[in-house]
Amino acid sequence: MPLVAMTREMGSLGMDVARILESELKVPVVYHEMINNLADKMRLRKSHVVRLLGGKANLFERLTADKTSLSIYTADEMLQVASKGAVMRGWGAAHLLRPVSHAICVRICAPLELRVKRMMERLDSDDRGAVVAEIRNSDEAQSAIAKRHFGIDWQDPEGYDLSLNTERMGVEQCAEEIMRVAEEPQFQETDRSRRILKDLALQARIKAALRADPSRRTRAGRPFRSPNRTTPPASSLRSTASRE
Repeated sequence: MPLVAMTREMGSLGMDVARILESELKVPVVYHEMINNLADKMRLRKSHVVRLLGGKANLFERLTADKTSLSIYTADEMLQVASKGAVMRGWGAAHLLRPVSHAICVRICAPLELRVKRMMERLDSDDRGAVVAEIRNSDEAQSAIAKRHFGIDWQDPEGYDLSLNTERMGVEQCAEEIMRVAEEPQFQETDRSRRILKDLALQARIKAALRADPSRRTRAGRPFRSPNRTTPPASSLRSTASRE
């Protein structure tokens, strides 16, 4: 199934590109669909999770949210969806799915001034300062997520297979370029690429399960052992090893 992982800047028309891909590739656009599951797992309100991921959470919301859990559960949700084929928008999907050869990692961008103009028109607003602040907050939130979860610069073109500028390319042209790449041999789904995706999904599912079950986590940096299980003393282990 086609798999597109898209990072887009606010006002770049990335959502319009994603909708064309959804129609042509016959796979869903995934973004808000994972919010409910994340909110349930973290025992937070849906609006709280939305603000955290969008960089709009206030100080109290940031302090009361477990960022490690958010990272683990987000990766788990994304990878389970990715295995079925999708156009994944945001969430760091382009960086999470980079090891999967049939995943097309795309960045949709545009110059700041053009993005401001588009957003002012979309919001029917003449408050340029407020719109600029909103765009910068969005950019900073994406930058923070990329650095925190992946240790990378989300605007680095080397992290993408395609970087498309909607100042010079129309929405339809961008979608056509992505679909053209999707037909290239190197982006076809293979047994190996499916196995890599499956392994990533399994690792994420295990991490999420461990996070949800505190009794399985490590204690003081050491693996948790059942009280019914004893570990032989080091001298006994050395003696056994010498006999073998």
